[in-house]
Amino acid sequence: MVASEQIEVELKFDVEAGIETPDLRVLPGVVGARQPETFLLDATYYDTENLDLAGNKITMRRRTGGHDSGWHLKRPTGIAGARRELQVSFDESADDSTPPAALTDPVRVLIRSRPLIPVAVISTQRTVTTLLGAGDEPVAELAADLVTARSLLPGGHSQEWAEWEFELLGDSGNSRLLKDASRALARAGGREPSSASKLARAIGATPAVSSAVPELGKNPTALDLVLTDLATHRNALVAWDPQVRVDTYDAVHQMRVSSRRLRSVLTGFKGVLDDEKTTHLDGELRLLARILGDARDSEVQIDIDISLLEGEDVSDALREALIGQEKAGHDRALRVAHAAMNSNRYFALLDDIDELIADPPTGPAADDTAEMAADRSIHRSRKRIRREQATLATLPEGSDEWLEQLHVVRKKAKRLRYRVDAVSPLGKKHHQRAGKVAKVIQTALGDVNDALINRQRIAELVAQAQSGALRLEPRDLFVLGRVDTRQAEAMQRAIATYGSVIKDL
Repeated sequence: MVASEQIEVELKFDVEAGIETPDLRVLPGVVGARQPETFLLDATYYDTENLDLAGNKITMRRRTGGHDSGWHLKRPTGIAGARRELQVSFDESADDSTPPAALTDPVRVLIRSRPLIPVAVISTQRTVTTLLGAGDEPVAELAADLVTARSLLPGGHSQEWAEWEFELLGDSGNSRLLKDASRALARAGGREPSSASKLARAIGATPAVSSAVPELGKNPTALDLVLTDLATHRNALVAWDPQVRVDTYDAVHQMRVSSRRLRSVLTGFKGVLDDEKTTHLDGELRLLARILGDARDSEVQIDIDISLLEGEDVSDALREALIGQEKAGHDRALRVAHAAMNSNRYFALLDDIDELIADPPTGPAADDTAEMAADRSIHRSRKRIRREQATLATLPEGSDEWLEQLHVVRKKAKRLRYRVDAVSPLGKKHHQRAGKVAKVIQTALGDVNDALINRQRIAELVAQAQSGALRLEPRDLFVLGRVDTRQAEAMQRAIATYGSVIKDL
């Protein structure tokens, strides 16, 4: 199914019915206009029973008439007056009465397993005037709309109104034209719109936007701090979900980090929330992070493999063994992640997180000050790193057990980083210093782990070549030896970096 996407930049005005549109050919940069065209547009808008799309300023519709009949999904961009519009023509959709997957996938994280139902029908008599710039290139459209809308929600009603819409066309991005048009339309009788969209006006009030992050006040409690962090990372997870579904680079990593940060908040502030009522969330987030981790690890390894062979003269057989197989593994891991992200279990996790933020089960430390909770959390995390470091000191350096313990220290340092980030709004410098040290430790030990994995894979390839299971050329073995030496040196540098800062914790 082919979907097209564009950024829609437009102005909207309420007007009295029958008022004449101004002649915008006088605007700078406009040299002419086409004859006005009139269309009858009939649209049915879809949402969940809870209005999950409308609550996030998103509209999904099936519309006939005009030049763009089909299915449309409009989403905010974060830029005033601009929206992302995704379109699927009726020729590309399998069922004219069911929203196509190309539109539902980007918002699946919001609608989850809830069915989409018609919530409004809107008919628009639209008269469009296309404005032309140099070379008769279309630069904007002015639409004069007479709207008849009927809400299909319980207690809904019908209404009529008139409005103007002024939309930039193509890649003009002409902010000057937008400003000039705004002034001209306001002088001609255009008023500030009463609603952001036709649907919003048709159905009236919508639920509070679920992605709102609570403000951390002047004297926040421990519960305020935890809820703010949970909402922040919930929003990040929801934002990255659609990107993972289309395999945007680094999206798996960012979504995985969001799930881990949610876990860190849940487990890092003991007593703020009721542990018994949140334990299941920790387990579900752990599972999500592990599933995403398989795709993320292969994504990272592909980049590493490409860098290892950069500038080297090797055979296609070695490139396929080192990189091609990893790409195949990444594709498999991504399919598993997508399946998990379309499961009722995943949707239940998202619902539970939303419910936790909206109605948190508090623990005995909920009313402590945020600073007290932060100090306890950071202190415990630093103490655990020191304890793991003490265990490391008892093991033979370079042994398998020693290397495994380095990985344990790295995971503890990562948790400290997350907790320092969680309390960063409090602005405590001693926490920030601990976070900087933890970042150096995590990075250095991450380099150790990457080099160790690379050396193990090199050894496996050499063993396969010696056994005849893999056909490599002599030059390949020479390159693998050189790469292994570089990785051994990188390990030693990273271990030295770790040793130079661990005492600062």
